[in-house]
Amino acid sequence: MLNNFKTDLKKYKTYSGKNALVLCLTQQGLWALFVYRISHAIYSSKIPKLIKRLLLLFCVIAQKFIEIITGISIPYSAQIGKSFYIGHFGGIIINANAIIGDNCNISQGVTIGVSGVLEYRGVPIIGDHVYIGANAVVAGHIFVGNNSVIGANSLVTKNVESHTTVSGVPAIEISKNSSDLYI
Repeated sequence: MLNNFKTDLKKYKTYSGKNALVLCLTQQGLWALFVYRISHAIYSSKIPKLIKRLLLLFCVIAQKFIEIITGISIPYSAQIGKSFYIGHFGGIIINANAIIGDNCNISQGVTIGVSGVLEYRGVPIIGDHVYIGANAVVAGHIFVGNNSVIGANSLVTKNVESHTTVSGVPAIEISKNSSDLYI
């Protein structure tokens, strides 16, 4: 848990040049990530069921508090890799069943959610080194490949190949550029 949060903090420090204390006091994304990392560690632990349920109750209360003050909703059951970065706070919704890889960046207004019907209903799996632009929606039983970019205000409901940039409503491939310039 602490190792993942340290990688998150390191990424914030790299982008801003500020020290850890200033970042922890001023970055709402870090607040949300800290509460998520603790909550997810408890959720994933092998502690006795009764104790886990009691601790998760406190986690849900902390997550709701963070959601109210930051506008960032990250349920403890979501799976988020190390070095996660939330560029700006507000309007960020991540589904409880979402899987997000290592070294991903998301901007404000992003929704990673459930969509579809029957066998197409589900939640995205997002690979490593993915950048998701402001107000993008990534929804459904889809896979977003490694080193991909999702442009701002895009609606992604189909798989995205690795090393690809998509944009639009619905999102279409606009180039074979990777996320190297964004992460």
